[in-house]
Order: sequence, then C-alpha cells, then structure tokens
Amino acid sequence: MTENRLDLNSYPTIIDAPREQTASLLSKVLGITSLGFLITAAGVATAPEWSTFPGMILVLGLVFAITFVRKANPTVALGLFLALTYFMGWEIGPLIHRYVRTVGPAIVFNAAATTGLGMAAMGSVAYLFQINYRRIAGIGMAALLLLIIAGIASMFFHFMSPDTYSWLTLGIFTLLTVGDFARIRAGGDGQSAVSLSLSIYLDAINIFLAVLQLMSGRRRN
Repeated sequence: MTENRLDLNSYPTIIDAPREQTASLLSKVLGITSLGFLITAAGVATAPEWSTFPGMILVLGLVFAITFVRKANPTVALGLFLALTYFMGWEIGPLIHRYVRTVGPAIVFNAAATTGLGMAAMGSVAYLFQINYRRIAGIGMAALLLLIIAGIASMFFHFMSPDTYSWLTLGIFTLLTVGDFARIRAGGDGQSAVSLSLSIYLDAINIFLAVLQLMSGRRRN
C-alpha cells in the first residue's frame, strides 16, 4: 500500500513533450473548438424560447456519449462534439436572447470578445510557465463541486448574489482553463484532441456566461 502511494506521488505531472507535437495538438484543439463556437452561434440563433431544458439534457447526454466513444472512434466523437455545440446554443439561447432584449447586443459581443482575449491570455500563461496541470485540475474540480452545492443551497436560502456566483465561476473556470491548456502543452496526457477541445469549449462557455452576467449587472446599475 505504501509502495503504491509512493508510485502515485512520484508520477510525473509536468511532461516536456516535443514542441512540434504540442503545436500540432494545440492547432487541432483550437480548430475543433473554433468550429464548435460557430455552430453554437447557429444554435443560439435558432433556439426557441423553450429550448433551455431540452438543450441541457441533450448536452449532458452527448458529454457522456463522447466519453464512451472518444478512444474507440474519434470520428464519431468529433461528430458528437459538434452536435453538442449546437445544442449548447439551444441551452443558452433563450438566456442570450433575454440579454439582447434587456441590455442590448453590444453587451453580448463585449462578453464574447472579453472571453476570447481571456482564453488567449490563459493559454499564453500555460505555455510560458511549467504548470502542474493535474494538481490544478484537482483543485478546480473540487472548487467547482463546492460551488455547485453552494449554488443549489443559495436557491433556497438566498445567501449568494448572482454577481458573487459569477465571480466565483469566473475564478474557478479560469483555473481550469489554465490547467487544460497546460495539459495540451504537456502533450495531452493521453487524451484525444476531441476530449481536450470539449474541456476548453466548456471552460469558455462558462467564462462567457459569467462575464456576461457581470457586464449586464454593471450596465443595469
């Protein structure tokens, strides 16, 4: 038992993969993710007012489906990912339409641009510094679980404002994004380009929604 624990602790968490390999992997991830965001925009544009809950169910189902087929059939996994990005547009579409009606389309554009610049900055940080991505992922996922529990509790006891929740979301997904880019820099840790794209995509969606909430709250004030 002690020997196994020592083996786990000594397992390398920072991998110096060849730059050519990581550059190729990064370009694939960014290409897949960019296409996903274009499809999400189409999903938002075509989303009916009732689509949030069906979109959420379909997105969750597709996440599990991608997890099962990502290694066995990368082509099918890519198709499932692109379907997921469309239905993510359905999930967030009614919310985006509400923001457009209440605070204007400029806020949505500014939030998207801020998210894009932030993702680029976080990717640069991950590529400039040696980062223990497994440790960051562990801390980030634990913090995310606590945030979800706190968010559910706040629905009943109202101890957390929407802006506080958005700031915490922004901080946690910033941490996860740096960790995900660091994983790509390290060679992917055995994950496929589709799996890494899914992680980066979900990070960006959550950061975008948090930034949008914060910007719209400031506009209303």
